[in-house]
Amino acid sequence: MTTSVAACGLLGSLVTACGSSGSDTTTLRLVAPEYGTSAATGSKAYWDKLTAAFTAAHPGTKIEVTLYPWADIDREVTRMVEEDNAPDVALMGAYSDFAAQGRLYSASDVMSVRSEANFLRPLAAAGSVDGNLYGLPFVASSRLLFYNEELFDEAGAEPPKTWSELKAAAKELKKDGVLYPYALPLGPEEAHAEALIWELSNGGGYTDDSGGYNLASEQNTETFDWIKENLVVPALTGPVPPAELNRQDAFTAFLRGDVGMVNGYPSLLHEARAKGMKVGTLRMPVSDTLGNTQTPPAAGVADWMMAFKHDGNRDLVSSFLNFVYEDKNLSEFAGRYHLLPSTVSATEASQYAATDPSAEQFLTALRSAQLYPVDEPSWLQVSDTIKRNIGRAVAPSADPKTVLEQIAQQAKDETQK
Repeated sequence: MTTSVAACGLLGSLVTACGSSGSDTTTLRLVAPEYGTSAATGSKAYWDKLTAAFTAAHPGTKIEVTLYPWADIDREVTRMVEEDNAPDVALMGAYSDFAAQGRLYSASDVMSVRSEANFLRPLAAAGSVDGNLYGLPFVASSRLLFYNEELFDEAGAEPPKTWSELKAAAKELKKDGVLYPYALPLGPEEAHAEALIWELSNGGGYTDDSGGYNLASEQNTETFDWIKENLVVPALTGPVPPAELNRQDAFTAFLRGDVGMVNGYPSLLHEARAKGMKVGTLRMPVSDTLGNTQTPPAAGVADWMMAFKHDGNRDLVSSFLNFVYEDKNLSEFAGRYHLLPSTVSATEASQYAATDPSAEQFLTALRSAQLYPVDEPSWLQVSDTIKRNIGRAVAPSADPKTVLEQIAQQAKDETQK
């Protein structure tokens, strides 16, 4: 799906090249994912409006926007790069492999000092490699545990703060006939998010203190052992095996009223409340080993803008990115999809936060959240390995340690390529 907006005239001193061809000296190509779920919520309307405003303010420019489904965006941008036809700007879920290839401008190359300093600190840290910001955070979300208050009341269950309390609540929900007491989406769509949420709640995670992968750590092994023995084997995770349950399917079941608990983000909360559901939110319950002694970080997720180097395109890319990151433009996109803007000023000005006080808990969680190790060039491949395999770790017949060690070995192989 492609949408483009053009304006006539000259750009003054801006002489730019688009992609490797350099065929149009005033055209910028943007490749972005589709955030909408229908024609009414599609991203095209936002980009049409934004690019029209930009070209009106910069006569002689043309912005070509190509949208791909999230399932395809990483592969499509990678293909373009391999074919030496990278866009000028791309928005996707990873950036560091392109930074490692020397293909990206740093933020200091294309952003004003004020714009670069405006990113939320944990997002800027995740977008940086060797102290240089290459992945420009666009929108973000943190994850909290959602629970259906009506189902909890009917089952006499209590909102959990620890894993053992989560298990107890799930047992009560199952007794009351809830289809998915705890929805565990470890299917390939976004298994790496659910896995990280659980790992963090036991003091683990994807990396160690030095930043290297630590996928089969003792804490992570304990985590998946516990999930398997206490949730999956007792059939507290619903009728679909976790390895086959995708995030969207879990969310759809939650909106139907078939799920007692699920980890979610702001847009799901908005959808649920729009349907009249009573939904409670909590930080992810911690393992009984940690108990009240620690408050692990929430899991955070960000989407990344990146600017590809092409002869002569730097000035136009700079003008466009500084425009995109103006508060009104960033806030409009974040509000459209009930996500969190990535900058301090847009967060403070966010209409979503102002009109929905519950948004503040997601913002609070995001400020100290742990994100994926997106600064590791192999993350794109490693995350795919996790998504396709981590669900096997909780299968009733599986040995979680063996599965995690297999994933860790594949990650090591990817890192050494």
